Amino acid sequence: MHKYDVTVTTSASPETVWKLLVDAASWPLWSKVDSLDTTRSVGLDPGGDDGVGAVRAFRTGRIVTGERLTEKVERRLLAYEDAFNSSMRNYHARIELKATASSGTVIHWYGEYETSRLLGWVMPRYLQKFMQGMAEGLARYAEECKPGL
Repeated sequence: MHKYDVTVTTSASPETVWKLLVDAASWPLWSKVDSLDTTRSVGLDPGGDDGVGAVRAFRTGRIVTGERLTEKVERRLLAYEDAFNSSMRNYHARIELKATASSGTVIHWYGEYETSRLLGWVMPRYLQKFMQGMAEGLARYAEECKPGL
């Protein structure tokens, strides 16, 4: 099993960060994914509050990956697993939010996965950096958001 683990702190509130996380349509605004592929997604909430069981398909370049939400604890935890992913197997990830003393948020995003032996040489470093960029993008964008998004 390979792992990644990133932690970022933002001055944005847990509520603001949470609203961005549960709304798959917002991910291309703040993350490294190019777009939400609605034709391959299943069970997305039209109001932007995707629930457990929803499959969110994200396109990055020519690659589309699907992530099924497996756990959701309001403003604290969003967990997902791979629904379809050509380069990884048994992928499980968690995004934990914790309020700071100054009303900000600590974003802890971590996961584990298996991949082919060939990709095992490059994927761990690549994914650690990619996920660091995801968390940093979320933190920055959440700071720029107006209350109520």
